[in-house]
Amino acid sequence: MPTEAKRKTVAELSDQLGGSRAAIVSDYRGLTVAEISALRRALREQGIAYRVVKNRLMKIAAQQAGRPELVDLLDGPSAIAFGDDETATAKAFVDAARRYRHVVIRGALLGAQRIDEGGLRRLAALPSREVLLAQLAGALQSPLTATAGLLAASLRNLGSALHQLEARRAEGAS
Repeated sequence: MPTEAKRKTVAELSDQLGGSRAAIVSDYRGLTVAEISALRRALREQGIAYRVVKNRLMKIAAQQAGRPELVDLLDGPSAIAFGDDETATAKAFVDAARRYRHVVIRGALLGAQRIDEGGLRRLAALPSREVLLAQLAGALQSPLTATAGLLAASLRNLGSALHQLEARRAEGAS
């Protein structure tokens, strides 16, 4: 018979998982309490919650939240980072976990898609949305600028040729 505290924990985990767009599962084995607290604090500054969870309770919460893809990642000591933005959560978690060699990323659930550690690290390596948009704008603007320069060069050259022709005629007339 589950206790009231366990029911409350499952409800909290289910709500947190249902309300987040990103959930990153990691193994925290080998970290001291002070290191876990420092990692939790660093993530909290980025708006990410980091919780050590009991696998059995988290599996129940994942089923209740309609995210059964997470169940396979829960094996051994587990901690989960919950965030609202997939890319920002991945970047913040990978950067924060880099300081602690004992943190092993098992995988993540981003939106409705489950990805492995390699995919999460590749996502974290991407530039921010603003940088990507600026790069796209630059890539679109570059050919247009070159085309405008070529068209302007033809007009400039025509104007220069007409000016030289006029100068020669003026010399011939005098």
